[in-house]
Amino acid sequence: MDRLESAAAGFVRTGFRFGGFRLDADGTLSRGEAQIHLSPKELAALRLLLANPGQIVTLQEFKQALCDDAPALAEGVSKCLASLRKKLEPEECIETIYKRGYRFSAVVRTLGDPVGLPLRLAILPFAVEYGVPEYLGPAIALEAGTRIEAARSSGAHRTPVSTVARESVSTLARRGVAPQQIGEMLKADLVLKGSIRALPAHYRLYAEMIYAADGSQAWAEDLLVERSRIAGLETELANLVSRRLNPDGLSIFAGAADTQQEPEGIEHRRQAYECFQRGRFEWQTFERHRMQDALRHLLQAIELDPGRTAARVELAHLCIAQEIYGFMPPVVAAELVHRMATAPGETAADIEGLLPALGWISFHADRNLPMALSCFRQAEHLPYEPWTMRTLTLLTLGRHRFGEAIALLESVLRVDPWSPWPQGRLAWAHHLAGDVAVSRQLAHAALERFPLHEGVQLYCAMILAFNGEAARAVELAGRLAQRLPYFDLATGAHAYALAMAGQPDAAHGVLERFEWLSRERYTLKTFSAAAYVALGETGKAIDVLRSAEHSRCPWLFEMLADPRLAPLHAEPEFQSMLALLAGMEASAERDPPEA
Repeated sequence: MDRLESAAAGFVRTGFRFGGFRLDADGTLSRGEAQIHLSPKELAALRLLLANPGQIVTLQEFKQALCDDAPALAEGVSKCLASLRKKLEPEECIETIYKRGYRFSAVVRTLGDPVGLPLRLAILPFAVEYGVPEYLGPAIALEAGTRIEAARSSGAHRTPVSTVARESVSTLARRGVAPQQIGEMLKADLVLKGSIRALPAHYRLYAEMIYAADGSQAWAEDLLVERSRIAGLETELANLVSRRLNPDGLSIFAGAADTQQEPEGIEHRRQAYECFQRGRFEWQTFERHRMQDALRHLLQAIELDPGRTAARVELAHLCIAQEIYGFMPPVVAAELVHRMATAPGETAADIEGLLPALGWISFHADRNLPMALSCFRQAEHLPYEPWTMRTLTLLTLGRHRFGEAIALLESVLRVDPWSPWPQGRLAWAHHLAGDVAVSRQLAHAALERFPLHEGVQLYCAMILAFNGEAARAVELAGRLAQRLPYFDLATGAHAYALAMAGQPDAAHGVLERFEWLSRERYTLKTFSAAAYVALGETGKAIDVLRSAEHSRCPWLFEMLADPRLAPLHAEPEFQSMLALLAGMEASAERDPPEA
């Protein structure tokens, strides 16, 4: 047995006996002859407790077990354990340890082999050679990882591998970090890399898996897929990985129907798949014209294949990204997200992936906090997805719950440590919370790690300007505004930095050009309010915020907590905007989301 086979063979679920109960390896819980149904979360929580009898299991460990390493609301864990306790009655074996976690107090006996931990796999974007669409390399890596994780989290297959830190992997790969080093930095056991070459009638996919510890090869294989079956590439790759790692030597997708082989509608499905993958790739460039192209591609994918739910989810993410960047009016983004969530014939399961986007729109556009909280509550069980965490963080910051937002961001960075956005947003969350020294320290750390990332530059420019480093802030924001001329938030940050640097004429010049630009296209001017405050023009600052409130700007409620706007706190209109948020919170208390 070689190293890989030995490691995979160690991943064997075990059974347990405790009190009058028996939990079999397949997840069946029974008391005598009676079987007791457990939800996936309850089963994951029980397995975690049984694997650690007599030991305190922390809240963070439960969050990871219940939500696939994704941060979750604390009340979701407590409600899961409360439900589990009822199903284990009359046994009282789950103890709550105040402010520390939970402990399983009953005597536990194992049945079978010890529990093995899944191998951690980093999947790099595949290199594409001449003649291969640019989007295909990242697309098949992402899709293969998604399928592996879906099979693992479903519990239907013994899949001894979990994928790690998707955004961190992509960030490090774009920097040219060697595959083995990426594995070491992310504490992975294995790294999957490869390339795609175009042949006259086929795509040739070369896949190689290496050990992160020493860079030696675990296996390598070539696959040929007909060009007409382009959507089969990621399935072939996921199957290849699972056959190599599965203890049973079986494909985790054995027997799954391949829609590309159906005679009816083959061409439409192929075109829909290509439009979907191209759209998903283009919008994540965060370049305005490419994001607009992505919108067109995703709408075309949905028109060609209305049943492609993933395209609607990506379109919703794209709409939120565009309104946050200022590339799309919030009311237009809200209308499109609602349309994606109310397609004819949809079931609750079909729109699960849309719930976070719908929740965010419900908060800032519809001003319906109970609905927003309900959407996020219903989405708690979904696997970790970066944009889900971003919208949840935006919601939490918008509600001025800074401690919760900071905990969320810290949890994200434990899962995805080289993801740039959470680094910058963590510094910003501390800024909003009034933690001056911490926000400044985190801003410097984020700039050192991600000096060219637009989100890091944006947040850090504002933080540094506020904390006495205006000259560096002017340089950061100025370069960002020049590099991304349609990124309106950067323009607001630049004007603020200039005002704080003692350059009022230059700041006024930026703001005047911005005003002229707003006559030609939609502009997101919310961050300009801080620049007007720094210039002593509180009336214009209030005008900006009034306009943001009218347009349902996604940044409005978050900005009301910005220390840079402290001189506006006594203004009646500022207080009325805060009252809007207070009213939404009151409605959520009267009508809390269902568990």
